[in-house]
Amino acid sequence: MEATEIIYCRGHPLVSASHPTTFEVTMEEALSENGHCIIGVDANKGAAGLFKKFKDILCHDDALLATTLACEEVTVEVHSKGSAAMTLDHPTDFVWRKSTFVCGRTIGIRSDHVAATLPPELVNLLKAGCPMVVTMTASRPG
Repeated sequence: MEATEIIYCRGHPLVSASHPTTFEVTMEEALSENGHCIIGVDANKGAAGLFKKFKDILCHDDALLATTLACEEVTVEVHSKGSAAMTLDHPTDFVWRKSTFVCGRTIGIRSDHVAATLPPELVNLLKAGCPMVVTMTASRPG
């Protein structure tokens, strides 16, 4: 079982990508200096806008989430897990977490990348405001 979602967003001059436990993509167009986890703004949808099939697959404890962050020539693969506790109902945000904490914005837990571990090449492109494509594939066994 598998489903894919593609999110379009862009960087922002205030992207710092310094958060040690999460990273976030949001529909909001602006970013404050306190948004240390936000790497993409002006996204075309938030968690609540995901397709039902994608949500149905991801919202299980055995679900896996493969996320590709693509910005110009830089591509980063992020591997996370789903959770039966996910609601995916936040209207504007997606958050990938190192921890197992879940709220309406959580799209992945136990992520192997967070803002602070993203490659500097990606962060620099995002600081320049470059567009980014976020491809998320949720899967479950059999």
